[in-house]
Amino acid sequence: MTEDAGVQKRTYPAGVPCWVDSQQPYVGAALEFYGGLLGWEYDGGAAPPADTGSYVVARLGGQETAAITGLGAGPHGVPAWNTYIAVDDAEAAVRHLLSAGATLKSAPADTGAGGVRASLADPEGAEFRIWQPGERPGAQAVNLPGGWNFSDLHTADTDAAADFYGRAFGWEFDRLDFGIMIRRPGYGDHLEATVDPDIRTRQSGDLVPGGFADAVGWLAPVAPGERPHWHVTFTVADRDRAVQEAERLGGRVLGQDDTMWTRTALVRDPGGAVFTASQFTPPSGF
Repeated sequence: MTEDAGVQKRTYPAGVPCWVDSQQPYVGAALEFYGGLLGWEYDGGAAPPADTGSYVVARLGGQETAAITGLGAGPHGVPAWNTYIAVDDAEAAVRHLLSAGATLKSAPADTGAGGVRASLADPEGAEFRIWQPGERPGAQAVNLPGGWNFSDLHTADTDAAADFYGRAFGWEFDRLDFGIMIRRPGYGDHLEATVDPDIRTRQSGDLVPGGFADAVGWLAPVAPGERPHWHVTFTVADRDRAVQEAERLGGRVLGQDDTMWTRTALVRDPGGAVFTASQFTPPSGF
């Protein structure tokens, strides 16, 4: 399926996470798992299981939401989900990020008309990627069942991480009762002017934290035994059904959690990459 040319594309200002992809040991098996669990369809159909060079874009309703690739394209050959952050100029961004304390994992590479990407790690070793958009600005199917919801940073030192990413991308951090919110100032204005004109009205309730329109993710301390990393969450319509489907399709459910706002499950896919499936369950009257 192709995207509807008449639909305005979602764009991402510099400093906003914009895309996710996963490197997998068996591309075909990953396509089958996520297609069954999240309802994804793929450009060019399913790749052969041994085709480690494939970069297969996933879509929901014709809109791009994520991608699957082989281990050969990923850092250190480890199955994982990767988060990309938009930049205006990849070369300039790399120089800036290195000066802020990042480590370069792969130099900026032109992917053709789509854009330019590079891979880095923050001072704790959590890897992230940057994306200078060309014809592909980033994920289009977001915040709907089957789509990318957000990425959050699991870190051993929240203060040090906030210092680095504040200098790296201009982020601000709000310590709330239920977590540390990452904001990119001005992002809400961008959304209001482009794809989400009602965002201020929708988020005007007393339960919504101030500045939530600018939210781009969350900062959380690592769990015992967990390494610092960027963690990806996908939206599901029903957490319990997603758990059943994940297990039926060969995944492993590592844990579940219920909060005032969400019902979530931590899932390891058959290839070994870990993500969260989240059902939005807002308080009554929200």
